[in-house]
Order: sequence, then C-alpha cells, then structure tokens
Amino acid sequence: MTKSNKELSQEQREELLRTLEARFAKNMNRHNGLEWANVQAKLEANTEKLWSLHEMEVTDGEPDVVGHDNKTGEYIFYDCSAESPKGRRSVCYDREALESRKKFKPENSVMDMATAMGIELLTEEDYRELQKLGNFDMKTSSWVLTPANIRKLGGAIFCDRRYDTVFMYHNGAESYYGARGFRGSLRV
Repeated sequence: MTKSNKELSQEQREELLRTLEARFAKNMNRHNGLEWANVQAKLEANTEKLWSLHEMEVTDGEPDVVGHDNKTGEYIFYDCSAESPKGRRSVCYDREALESRKKFKPENSVMDMATAMGIELLTEEDYRELQKLGNFDMKTSSWVLTPANIRKLGGAIFCDRRYDTVFMYHNGAESYYGARGFRGSLRV
C-alpha cells in the first residue's frame, strides 16, 4: 500500500476492526457507557478514518476509544500505548525545526507525520485527560501541540508522567530523542 492510496484491503480492515474491538473490550474503563457495535458502525461508514487508525496501529500507538462527542456524534480515539509510540520517536517538532538543523537531522517531524497519518497531535489538555485513564509515558515522553507564541520563540512542549504526576516541559523544537515521540487523536 502506498501513502497516496489511503484504502485498506478487506483483510486489513477486518484485522484492524478485530484488534480495535479486542482493545475496546479489554479497556472498558476508557469508554464507560459506549458500545462497540455503535463504534464499529461509525468506522465502517468512514473508511478514510480506518486508514488513519491503521497508521496509528502500525506505528505502535494502540489507538482506543476514549470518549464520545454528544454534539457531533463522533467517537474520539487516542493513542493508548503504555509508552510513546515506538514508530513515532526520534522526531523533532515540525518542518521548520527539521530544516533548521545543520547536521544529524531526524528523518521526520511530528507535525509532518501527524498530517500524513490524518490525525491531530494531542494538546496538553488532551494529554492530561489521557493520563486520567491510566499511567502513560512512565519511561518516555510525548510532544504535544505547542501554542503559537511558544513555537514562534523556537520552543515546543512535551509531557510525561513521573512520580505519579503529569509534567509539561519545554525544549527547542529542533531537538529529538529516542525516548520521545508523539500521541495523536482521531475523531470518527
């Protein structure tokens, strides 16, 4: 499958739906009161969203339903892997930061990857909501959407969980680390 072809085969769709259903059933605390049949119907009606969920899955994000927006009727998925997704680490914040590096450039940036995957980067608020559902990023950290005023000054923010507390930090947007990736969200 090429990146320009955002269609999954029937086999890939079925496998992804089985994986998502099993994760949904195993982690009911993340989505109390929601029923898988309704989520699946919404997914099957939005196959382009299935492609994005597949991208989240193959980069080790372990996407799961974390809520339902009653106003729009959308189900909200977050990356729920215990640590920052392995397939999305060692990336700087955005294209500008990537191009500013003179040497040892990472292969990609958070914002470019998220756009290519069709997902949104978690905000600090989203990240703190995720942490209410479990303990995430106990050994890693995750970039979060950086406010424009911070980014304009060359910075970017990331979060993790240490000492039973969620912390938000700053770094130069051009920095990247093997233990820092990013988490995304998708509305279906």
